[in-house]
Amino acid sequence: MGIDVSFGLAFAKAQLGSGMRLPNSGKVFISVRDEDKAAVTAAAEKLHRAGFQIVATRGTAAHFAARGIPAEIANKVQEGSPHIADQIKKGEIAMVINTPTDAYSQADSYYLRRCALDYQVPYFTTVAGADAAAEGIDFLKQNEFDVRALQDYGAASQP
Repeated sequence: MGIDVSFGLAFAKAQLGSGMRLPNSGKVFISVRDEDKAAVTAAAEKLHRAGFQIVATRGTAAHFAARGIPAEIANKVQEGSPHIADQIKKGEIAMVINTPTDAYSQADSYYLRRCALDYQVPYFTTVAGADAAAEGIDFLKQNEFDVRALQDYGAASQP
């Protein structure tokens, strides 16, 4: 559980509590199904503004390029090496956002999740998770991280 004055910081604390630290720099891999492309654009913009490099599959990169978000193209696993899993294994990817749709992308997604888990790379499979991570990262880059007792939050809301 994470608790704080903003949702983003509470999410970042929850991730930290679960053993996963959100990155503050590096490359973020984004590959989402067509119906999620418009919704994930806000998270990609926020991450780009925060200094992250965006790496994406061809379709997602084309969507971002049309909206002014630069993205390096990476191969899907099924497209052959060098592919995104190779970059994860080399420590080149700081975070993954992936919403698979068909059987091929499900197979890629399983392999990516396995690599992300093995190499301790934060991995989000929903647009809501991507938004929360981007908000948490943005907040952490602009504010101090503090720890307070749960009772302190209750006392702050009392008259």
